[in-house]
Amino acid sequence: MILSFTSLKALSPILFSLMLLGSPVAVLAQQPAPPATSVAQASGTHVQPSAVVNINTASAEELAAALSGIGLSKAQAIVAWRDANGAFTHPEQLLEVKGIGQATLDKNLSRISL
Repeated sequence: MILSFTSLKALSPILFSLMLLGSPVAVLAQQPAPPATSVAQASGTHVQPSAVVNINTASAEELAAALSGIGLSKAQAIVAWRDANGAFTHPEQLLEVKGIGQATLDKNLSRISL
């Protein structure tokens, strides 16, 4: 973008000085900010957990996306336990799944439905 000297003088003194010096700050000030994206969204992994999930009907992918501290491997173990033992009758049965401890259960109780 080429500006005449008179139009540059109309800019604020700091911006005018930065543009004369060729500062990249002046260029950045003209570009719109990119949309906010979390690291998880950018890497293609699951988004911050927040939804309620039925542990008796959800797929491993849905469990991993909805539960904090539960990745795909643990979610697959939940589904395997469910397939072997039948439906969960209470959330505390998740403690029987290898790799799920009390702390993980406690932080997910509000997200679990049966």
